Amino acid sequence: MSKKRVFVAGHRGMVGSAIIRQLELRDDVELVVRSRNELDLISQNAVLAFFSSERIDEVYLAAAKVGGIHANNTYPAEFIYENLMMECNIIHAAHLAGVEKLLFLGSSCIYPKEAEQPMAESALLSGPLESTNEPYAVAKIAGIKLCESYNRQYGRDYRSVMPTNLYGPNDNFHPENSHVIPALLRRFHEAKERGDAEVVAWGSGTPMREFLHVDDMAAASVFVMELDRACYSAKTESMLSHINVGTGVDCTIRELVETVAEVTGFSGSIRWDTSKPDGTMRKLMDVDRLSKLGWRASITLRDGLQQAYSWFLENQADFRR
Repeated sequence: MSKKRVFVAGHRGMVGSAIIRQLELRDDVELVVRSRNELDLISQNAVLAFFSSERIDEVYLAAAKVGGIHANNTYPAEFIYENLMMECNIIHAAHLAGVEKLLFLGSSCIYPKEAEQPMAESALLSGPLESTNEPYAVAKIAGIKLCESYNRQYGRDYRSVMPTNLYGPNDNFHPENSHVIPALLRRFHEAKERGDAEVVAWGSGTPMREFLHVDDMAAASVFVMELDRACYSAKTESMLSHINVGTGVDCTIRELVETVAEVTGFSGSIRWDTSKPDGTMRKLMDVDRLSKLGWRASITLRDGLQQAYSWFLENQADFRR
């Protein structure tokens, strides 16, 4: 049986590595990966040379420059430039090399700051973006439109998926630059290790957020990539072709914090500092389109947090360097 050669761009990141784990289970896939030192995705010539020399059948475009609010605010030029260049280089080079199938991974930040909840695919470009990560969001929107444009003009089958907040193995547990779940897991773990009597949490705990384990995201990505083209087209539109990926269920920040405390074994108290801002009160993805195609998330938040914490414990020495 001949194997299809699948290039996973960004294979060392949280999402890319999860996609690798999914595809490694298959006997019909030959994985193609390149480290940053081996292939500079920001270099058009390097990417063109790679695709011209490798016979690639499918591409998962998981490579991206990512970061938290501080990083997005500090380096907006790098965030828009590097993400645009990676997307443009890979999608165009894949097209020139005759690659028919590609999956682009975006972000829920593509939706307007005041989007109606839950956020449906149709909310795209319906209002102003959140200012703190607008450059990153614009780059991700451009990726969607690149895929749609090559489909319209050249008949390619380039698809896009937009995940909600992700967490899991290979997440960033940096004490300053990480997102909410890895930050909380590390904070409560270290508080437990020190024997702290309490942990301070910001805000009131009432905002609602949705979280998806990265292994579920990877499973959804492979599912969407392998959908029959007619089935995919029937549930999407030529100018609105992206698909949301999430659980369709959210929880309060208070519920999240209390669950993290239980998972990490922290037995002290939690004090809520209501002088700190709550931020947007709700962010939830409408996953009706994906559900109708036949896929739903399977990892519960508690189970996913336990898995993420176990991975952190196994790798915490790396975060102290």
